[in-house]
Amino acid sequence: MSKFILHVNGRSHEVDVAPETPLLWVLRDHLDMVGTKFGCGIGQCAACTVHLDGVPSRACLTPVSAAASVKVTTIEGLSPDGQHPLQRAWCELDVAQCGYCQAGQLMSAAALLARNPSPTDGDIDEAMAGNICRCATYYRIRAGIHRAAELSAAAREARA
Repeated sequence: MSKFILHVNGRSHEVDVAPETPLLWVLRDHLDMVGTKFGCGIGQCAACTVHLDGVPSRACLTPVSAAASVKVTTIEGLSPDGQHPLQRAWCELDVAQCGYCQAGQLMSAAALLARNPSPTDGDIDEAMAGNICRCATYYRIRAGIHRAAELSAAAREARA
């Protein structure tokens, strides 16, 4: 066991775990942040996507030792009040069906919009290609990302 200081959603947390413990299990079992989901355990489905210094990463494949030196953002940290444009768009368009993969979908989409505030369908398809949705709501996910881009643009214009 080793002690690590994790910086998750703007707060520091000390955990005492084996260095190879997947970040997913540290978040869920030690920090009680259960928004990040276990899907496949081999990095193929992206249900466990979190941001490491803003980069979407699979928490099931990331050892806690690699996460100790970066800022970790989970779905719980996307917005303190649930008002992130993606969260608003998801609710407005009723994007999720079962919802199991949606935390990973939202985290991948947030990283896309952070680097490309006006993505095309092709941009979205490329950025979201690693996220598997068992319910196949891909068209609704794409529509949700476009709607979030619109909401973000409107907010930027209102501030200007």
